[in-house]
This record gives sequence, structure tokens and C-alpha cells, in this order.
Amino acid sequence: MSQYVIPPASPTGVPVQGSDQLFPVRRVYCVGRNYEDHAKEMGFSGREAPFFFMKPADAVVPVAAGSTGQIPYPTLTNNLHHEIELVVAIGKGGKNIAAADAAAHIWGYGVGLDMTRRDLQNEMKKQGRPWEIGKAFEGSAPIAPLVPAAQAGDIHNAEIWLQVNGAERQHSNVQKLIWNIAETIEVISQAWELQAGDLIFTGTPEGVGAVVKGDVLEGGVTGLPPLKIQLV
Repeated sequence: MSQYVIPPASPTGVPVQGSDQLFPVRRVYCVGRNYEDHAKEMGFSGREAPFFFMKPADAVVPVAAGSTGQIPYPTLTNNLHHEIELVVAIGKGGKNIAAADAAAHIWGYGVGLDMTRRDLQNEMKKQGRPWEIGKAFEGSAPIAPLVPAAQAGDIHNAEIWLQVNGAERQHSNVQKLIWNIAETIEVISQAWELQAGDLIFTGTPEGVGAVVKGDVLEGGVTGLPPLKIQLV
């Protein structure tokens, strides 16, 4: 029987609310500019075609319910931004999934942050180069415990919000997604074959901004465990 030449990395597991089980993370897909007012604050407008980027699975930092995750302020940046997001956890894979069938592929939901080295991202945009250095770094995807879909309530009309040091920065409603959850799953599954264990960060509303070391970020989506982190 073949053996690995070095020990393989342990999988990333996200806690499940009210359980001692973990959700194993395979891939992390992120939807860009998926709330109209956020698109406008980033210099765009209208319902553009959806586009995606990825983060590695080990960018995910699970944060237990009721605790404050410690996230290191990343290197190479002086302009780290917060982006609060509803996260969809895929429990059943598939390719070319119709929007009408998307719900059957969703295992559950969670609250996540897409932390962004905005200065590095903007520089890559100017040069027409990939964004990975701005988006796909260690600790860039903290996430609260997941909730099974049947227990998540009316997720499509849920409030989404973020506070920094107790002051509100972002507040919107999931119904304001430009491309809703089902449509997003349909389009992603045309480009990639979704698999159980995939996470989809569905986009952030308006109000993104810079944070610094020592800041405490707390955000949530109605019906889901909130996410709380501190930058150290």
C-alpha cells in the first residue's frame, strides 16, 4: 500500500451548532460584488454577470459559538478590510445544477468574514493580475458554527450585519443579493463540479472598511450563530 512521503495536512472542520460534529471543508468559493450598494461603493453599478474567486480551505478559521476568535493582522498590508457574508455549506455535489434544484444541495448556513488586503487587491486590479494576494491568505475566512438548512429559518429574508468595536459598519438583508443563493449555485456548478464540503461566501453588503490591530469585529445573520473575532 502506498504511503505519503510527508504527512498530509489535516482537513479543516467547521463546528456544527448544537453538535460535536464537524463539517469538512473542501473548497471555498466567493462571489464578488453581489449586493448592489456594495458594487456601487466599489465603483460599479447594475446587475453584472456573477464572478467568483477562491480561498484555500486552510484560510478558514472556525470560531466556536460564544467565543472570540483571535485572527492575526496579515503581513504586507496597511489597509485590511472586513466583508461580512452569509456562507452556504454544500452537502450534495453536482454539475449544471438548476436553480430550482439548488436547495437540495445545501447542507446548511453560517456567518463568515471575507477579510481582504484591499491595497494589494487594488494594485493587482490596476495591473490586470489575479487577486489571490489580496483575498486568499491565512486567516482570511473566519466562520461561525454552521446550522443545518432546516433549522436556519427564513434565510432568504434574513438581516445581515457587522459591528466594529460596537459601532455598526454594515447592515442589509439577504434578499438584496443581486444573484440569490439558488442562482449562484446554478452558475458555479456550470464552471466547477460542486462537491460535498464546499463553502460558498455569497457576497457582502455596503459599508466595508478598514480595521486595525485590536479591533473587535462581531457580525451575524438572523437565525444563525454570530461570529466574533479580534485582530491581534
